[in-house]
Amino acid sequence: MTPPQRRRRFPKEAPEKNPPPPAEGQGGKGQGVEPERLYVVTGQVEGGDRAELDLVTLIVADADVPPTAQPEQSALLRLCRAPMSVAELSAYLNLPFSVVTVLLTELLTAELVQARAPIVRAELPDRSLLEAVMHGLQKL
Repeated sequence: MTPPQRRRRFPKEAPEKNPPPPAEGQGGKGQGVEPERLYVVTGQVEGGDRAELDLVTLIVADADVPPTAQPEQSALLRLCRAPMSVAELSAYLNLPFSVVTVLLTELLTAELVQARAPIVRAELPDRSLLEAVMHGLQKL
């Protein structure tokens, strides 16, 4: 008994081997955001100073979105209704960390958001210590 033979199928139209490059000003998939666009989003930072923000700094919105806010700033304010880290904001907005830092600096200056240091687990008291204090207080 011989195994069945397969027939090779050929496509009717061969696809292009080298697709044409994207037109000027158009980014393809996976190419990211163009540098010119990022400069337009961030604008010119007053004084050139940025807030000291880390990837794990928590950002919380203090106010509603003002009508004069840029689309990226209003998206940041909507995301920050609950505390969210700068790294998460950068990922959700698909913007580089440096651009998010500039946008957050503007929002911090306008007092629309607050920056909070993350809670370090080592700073929390040990559970056994708390239980010992609780048992000591109960014996009083």
